[in-house]
This record gives sequence, C-alpha cells and structure tokens, in this order.
Amino acid sequence: MALAFVPRREPSRAMLVATPVLAVALTLVTGAIAFTLLGYDGFGAVREIFVTPLFNPYRWQDLLVKAAPLAIIAIGLSVGFRANVWNIGAEGQYVSGGLAGTGVALLTMDMTGIWILPAMILAGLLGGMAAASIPAFLRVRLGVSEILSSLMLNYAIIQLLYYLMRGPWKDPMGFNFPQTAMFSADQTLPIAVPGTLIHLGVPAALALALAAFVLVTRTVAGFQVRVVGLSAQAARYGGFRESRVVWMTLLMGGGCAGLAGIFEAAGPFGQMVPQFPTGYGFTAIIVAFLGRLNPIGIVAAALVLALTYVGGESAQTTIGLPSAAVGVFQAMMLFFLLAVDILVRYRLSFGTGAAAPPAARAVARPGETPVTEGARA
Repeated sequence: MALAFVPRREPSRAMLVATPVLAVALTLVTGAIAFTLLGYDGFGAVREIFVTPLFNPYRWQDLLVKAAPLAIIAIGLSVGFRANVWNIGAEGQYVSGGLAGTGVALLTMDMTGIWILPAMILAGLLGGMAAASIPAFLRVRLGVSEILSSLMLNYAIIQLLYYLMRGPWKDPMGFNFPQTAMFSADQTLPIAVPGTLIHLGVPAALALALAAFVLVTRTVAGFQVRVVGLSAQAARYGGFRESRVVWMTLLMGGGCAGLAGIFEAAGPFGQMVPQFPTGYGFTAIIVAFLGRLNPIGIVAAALVLALTYVGGESAQTTIGLPSAAVGVFQAMMLFFLLAVDILVRYRLSFGTGAAAPPAARAVARPGETPVTEGARA
C-alpha cells in the first residue's frame, strides 16, 4: 500500500485552520522527546513552558505583556507578506522606534505634561518607519532585495544602540552602567488594569488587530495589497502601482515595529538598555505565519509564542532548562508549520497508485500540445 500526496482541486479551508494547531502539537511532542534524549526532563519542560503559565493567574499578566509587542509587530509584517514584500528587519525597526522615543524622553526629562508620552509614541512610530524607508527606497529605486537590505540593517541599528548606551546617552548617575536614566511618570505607559502589570500597550495591540482586519478585508488599499501579492502583472493591469504598495507595506511594518519598541521602552523596561533587542522582531515572523497573516489569528498566535518566553523563564529555574530552549521550540514551530502546510493544497492518499484529480491530468490529442482537463473546461 503506497502513501501519496494528491493535489486538491482548491486549497482546503479546514486545513488552513488545522495545520497551525498540528504544528504546535508536533512541536510539543518533538520538543519533549528531543530534550529527554539530551538528558533533561523533556515532558516536564513542555509542561512548564506551555501548560503551567496558563493556570497561574500571575503569569497571565506576563503573558499578555509579552504577547502585545509580538502581535503589534506581526500585524505590520503580515500586511507586507500578503503583498510578497518580505520585511526581515523588524528587529532593527523595533529598536529604532525605541531609540526615537527614548530621544524624546531624554529631551523632556526635566519637563512635565500629558503631551510627553504621546510625543514619545509618535517619535517611536516615525523612528520605525524611518528605518523601514531605507529598504523600501533601495527596492523601488535600485531593485535591491528588501530581504537582504532589511536584514543587514538590523545589525547596524543595534550597533547604534550600543554606541548611544556607552556614550552620549549614558546615565552619568547610573554607576557606570551602559543605560539611560529611568523615565519619569509622564514618560511611562499607564497601567490599563489597576493592580496588574497590564499596560496600555495590551489594549492598543487588540485595537490595532481590529483596525488591520478592516484595512485588509474592507478597504481599497487592502485589496491592492492582495492583488499585488497574487500577481504584480495583474495589479499593473488594474492600475495599481507596485512601488506604492511596497512603500506602504514597508512603512506600515516599520511603524508597527517602532510602536512596539516605544511601548516596551516606556513600559516594562522604563528606560533604554543594551539588552533592549529581545528577538521580538524575528519571533514576530513566526507569529505572522502561525496566525495565517490574519490579524485576529495573529493575536492568538502571539499568545502561543509569548508562552515560550514566559514558560521558558520558569523552566530555567524549575528544571534547569537552558535559555536557548525557547529558541529551539520557536524554530521547531516554524519548521513544522512550513512542513504541514503541504496539506492545504494536497491530501494524503493510501493506495497502490493514487491518481491525480481530473484537473491535474494531462490530456492530449494527436498534433496538439498537452493541456489539462481543467484548462480545457
């Protein structure tokens, strides 16, 4: 009995929802086995990372706080990914937004007023967009791949962060630690739920998800993004300029990453430090694909990936799991998602010689070029 992949007549909607769940399940099982073979309590690691935080009310606060920046960045990236604009520089744009907002904070350190925090947020948004404008310009004007340019820019921006922390922005009262002064009360995100760690960035992430859903599904701009992603030639025929979509999606991705950056700097960090690059920009790529590039699905995926951060911290203390285990689980999740995605367009068939559906069978007559029955119809 042979096992074969048979093309589906059209992509399976059920599998579009089921495969992310299957990828997570395969990650849990494989991770447990792998870490057991390495000498750790593998199944205990899965329990501590993916189960225990869900039943601890105090860890839910950490979960929401860590999921917010992942969701914000992934929502911005997902719009570009729909248009085949591959922004891999969200980590640098996240840092750039944090730096821009921190610059405003340092300039207003001796001031007070409710206008300071909005100014910091606006600066963070513009800082992320400025970082994204570089690969956008290179792609549109010079034809440079935004994958390479945005990826390389990450390291340049992080080096700028290190320079500022050890030089011009170093706190003179910070006992020689490479960090800025702590932000004041007017420069810090307010708490959204009194008595918890949940700051204003959490409801902002939910609002952004709803806005992005409306943009992608109910506006002409969202339609342009989808058309360019499906066929740039068809988009040009319809009067849509690909360069405009490239600029729009990259600036949107950079702006969202910068927004997440200033939310983190003015929220959990409360200052700028060299440890600010946390890998959120890279993890958000996994979040975007796990959420199927759908803003609502991205919120759920962000909670799953946030579990790896929250649970990974507790697993290090409870069972001695190395900190790199978090990255291993995240990488496996993306690997399995890409692997099981084949089930969206193909189905498994058991038999001695599974035949392809009529739309995939070549039909030819003497003197004719072979065509498919689906094309002939």
